[in-house]
Amino acid sequence: MRILLTNDDGINAPGLIVLEAIARGLAGPSGEIWIVAPAFEQSGVAHCISYTHPFMVAKLAERRYAAEGSPADCVIVGLHDVMKDCPPDLVLSGVNRGNNSAENTLYSGTIGGAMEAALQGIPAIALSQYYGPRNRDLDDPFEAAALHGADLVRRILEATPTEQNDYRLFYNVNFPPVPADEVLGARVAPQGYRRDIRFGVEPHNSPSGRRFLWIKGGNQHNPTAPGTDAAANLEGYISVTPMRADLTAHDMLGALKAIE
Repeated sequence: MRILLTNDDGINAPGLIVLEAIARGLAGPSGEIWIVAPAFEQSGVAHCISYTHPFMVAKLAERRYAAEGSPADCVIVGLHDVMKDCPPDLVLSGVNRGNNSAENTLYSGTIGGAMEAALQGIPAIALSQYYGPRNRDLDDPFEAAALHGADLVRRILEATPTEQNDYRLFYNVNFPPVPADEVLGARVAPQGYRRDIRFGVEPHNSPSGRRFLWIKGGNQHNPTAPGTDAAANLEGYISVTPMRADLTAHDMLGALKAIE
């Protein structure tokens, strides 16, 4: 198997090392692992692409590249430049430092990389490691993803139907904020919603007196509705959410017929 890796935390992120190990477990001794990742952190860029300006791509080692762009840019680079003569069988994005459950999904560059792969017709899975008081101070906060990642990805691929719609499936996987030996299993779960949690701003003044604003998130340990992704994560389960890039509110198509 030939696997392309990307992330949104950057080429030097520890989660990318974890993802490489997961990919090696999937690809086997005859497989190939290729990496095209952002040269610097791209968290929160969602499915952004660098449509209006060029960017540099640097080869750092054999099958390892850094791009001055977003995760979606990196996937495009991988498919149409770096691996144009040997396309991947699978794209993995992550392992993100922090969860991409619930509304975080919409902001995530990790998800954006997987979504771009799906739009390009390549099977794709985004993987993220939830952080919390039970795992953030471990020697390896990613140990839940490291231990359970390869087997879970293998099972997802085996369960994925061969026939695909125009907007093909990709997957959002979130590992719970617990040590690896406390993971209770996996749950297939829809995307949840953290009520009353919004991004906001926190103002600061620089030493020169200029005013700056930091974007600030909310409490990540507010549970979502029972049975949804973040709720499963906070209960100790890995969440697996099948997704498509189709944003149509299908439930409203019939209701809006009256305006035609």
